[in-house]
Amino acid sequence: MICFNWIQQFTSLMKIDMILTAHTSAPDFELFATPDKKVKLSSFRGKKVILSFYPADWSPVCSDQLAVYNETLKYFQAAGAQLLGISVDSKWSHRAFSEDRHLHFPLLADFEPKGAVAKQYGVYDEQRGAAQRALFVIDEKGIIQWSYLSPNDVNPGADGILEALDTLNNVNC
Repeated sequence: MICFNWIQQFTSLMKIDMILTAHTSAPDFELFATPDKKVKLSSFRGKKVILSFYPADWSPVCSDQLAVYNETLKYFQAAGAQLLGISVDSKWSHRAFSEDRHLHFPLLADFEPKGAVAKQYGVYDEQRGAAQRALFVIDEKGIIQWSYLSPNDVNPGADGILEALDTLNNVNC
């Protein structure tokens, strides 16, 4: 208890957010998925959700990461999961990026107020003004079952997500 209190005090003094961990309720949010349509996390209750926070559309690592997820989408869907990408880019940037890369999953704009959802999940980088590269697997009840914070210059791939979904599906058998 003393150690945890010290960590809380240290992180609040240093303005470091801590990534939300397993067995934490996933904060609800509503963000633009297209210029005229918002998506609310709670609308996916009863279905598993993968949240992929990433720093920016058009950057090389983000482009590669989202291309991997686009190719892996059929496995996510077979596991009963909906993938949602989230960055602080605008809905217009997401639209152009998604069309250019032929992505088949929603990209959500955590644009205004900038990074508000990333902050709720403990993955906003104040110095860079962008989301960190982080992954969350949320169960059908809205509880985070797995989270991972990747170095920003490393594509985390899909293996961790697939393992988390497999574990979650085996627990629910």
